[in-house]
Amino acid sequence: MEENKKGTIMQIVKLKTKLSEEELLKVAKEREPQFKAISGIVQKYYVKLGAPGEYGGVYIWDSMESLQEFKKSELAATIPKAYKVVETPSVEIVNIMFELRE
Repeated sequence: MEENKKGTIMQIVKLKTKLSEEELLKVAKEREPQFKAISGIVQKYYVKLGAPGEYGGVYIWDSMESLQEFKKSELAATIPKAYKVVETPSVEIVNIMFELRE
């Protein structure tokens, strides 16, 4: 199988927060330049889940090594405080086999 060149790892993070949607978006926009500067991140999607106060992030990484480096970063460490997370987030990591569109 041909290797996917754009992204190989998807990280899905689901969290509960005390922030309103407006407050959460403000924090996300303030932190956007820091996320854009991360080496190895192909894309990040900010998502709203079904229940009130439940949001998430879907990250596409170029490699597991890039994800591991991010997890050790100050930016990653500040996520719970910045978003006023109320319980341990759910994190799922999956390998991307191929994509429909390039």
